[in-house]
Amino acid sequence: MTTPCFRLNGREQALAGPPDQRLLDILREDHRLTAAKPGCGIGRCGACLVLVDGAPANACLVPAYRLDGAEVVTAEGLDALPEAEMVRAALVAENAFQCGYCAPGFTIALVALLRRDPEADEAALRAALAGHLCRCTGYASILRGARAVQERWRTAQAAEAPAPA
Repeated sequence: MTTPCFRLNGREQALAGPPDQRLLDILREDHRLTAAKPGCGIGRCGACLVLVDGAPANACLVPAYRLDGAEVVTAEGLDALPEAEMVRAALVAENAFQCGYCAPGFTIALVALLRRDPEADEAALRAALAGHLCRCTGYASILRGARAVQERWRTAQAAEAPAPA
């Protein structure tokens, strides 16, 4: 019998714990990656959001047995994604967070949205951020940061586009 493996922030990892161990616990206890935070434990607060095979997933709901062959990216691993710096810079510029507990989850959600649909409308933007709790800001600064990300992305794409002949 082979040991199940997954990729974590670009590096191959073996799964050594029980098959029902939560991804959140694997990240925090086995790999000392603490950006994914424990929160509600039922997938409603967004504090533990990570990317699993490119899609946002609440790490508190993902059991180890679902990770075999998966690619997991945590907030610590976002530097490998070109969209991440733009997302972080826009959120910082808008002073989007106060305590920062929810920041990694919101950042993951916005990176996933930008990768999936950089032209997302307001409804899609709000839907991507639904399920994230922030007790400090009232969300206005986070939404401004999200809109700023989209504008920065459009500007960057326009600058990279070839000039018309």
